[in-house]
Amino acid sequence: MGIFSQFVAKIKGQSTADPQDWQELEAELLGADLGPTLTFEIIRSAKSIKGDDAIASLTQILNSHLSAKPRDLIMSNDVTVVMVVGVNGTGKTTSVAKLAAYLKSSGNSVVLAAADTFRAAAVDQLQTWGKRVGVDVIAGKEGAEPASVAFDAATRTKELNSDYLIIDTAGRLHNKSDLMAELEKVKRVVEKTLAVSEVLLVIDATTGQNGIAQAKIFAEAVEVTGLIITKLDGSARGGVALAIESALDIPIKFIGTGEGDTDFALFEPSSYLSGLISD
Repeated sequence: MGIFSQFVAKIKGQSTADPQDWQELEAELLGADLGPTLTFEIIRSAKSIKGDDAIASLTQILNSHLSAKPRDLIMSNDVTVVMVVGVNGTGKTTSVAKLAAYLKSSGNSVVLAAADTFRAAAVDQLQTWGKRVGVDVIAGKEGAEPASVAFDAATRTKELNSDYLIIDTAGRLHNKSDLMAELEKVKRVVEKTLAVSEVLLVIDATTGQNGIAQAKIFAEAVEVTGLIITKLDGSARGGVALAIESALDIPIKFIGTGEGDTDFALFEPSSYLSGLISD
């Protein structure tokens, strides 16, 4: 059931909601990870809604808090390079593999770069995924510099004339300064060979407001052009997607909904908003 469905049901056929309805809606929105600021703004706007146009008006209000930026992948005339960033544990490496499978299913050739060298398991995980989805994975020796692996992958991808290079980057560094320096270095080194078209940030929908805090840190470290939201399964806590776009004005481009390599899709704002509002 959508987080606004009970509210809409109550005010249909009425001129407005009563005070208890607003209190219940506020609690519902806070519980769905919209956060206090966005919750206040939505309720303030929703108080002008009349019962006979509740769904259309609410959809318009919510849509105004989504980013208006394009949601398609930014393409290059050469190889399209996508850096994928995010905190370890959000599903970052898995999202890299799923994105590769998604692009390959449309007939594209894809190379993966295992540049999260600070976590040995990430390299092994990506190599396993590469075999599973049928794409090349470029990895370095144990302990190799992330930027070195990314550079080798860019060189190899250009030689292969592949359509896409997707780079898995480090997700756990000692502090924000180290994170900023490492991500900037990877981007700078890759761009000696190929331009980076996209920097996609992976956020776990179940982390709620902490996901927004993570996004702000990464957006300061490197220019984030889009988001991948994992575990956005339509539960009540799915409101975090709206909160993130409202806070950062960064478009969600893809969502992960399960464990399989095909459990990955384009983010559809209209379907998402419909899910928040409808039964």
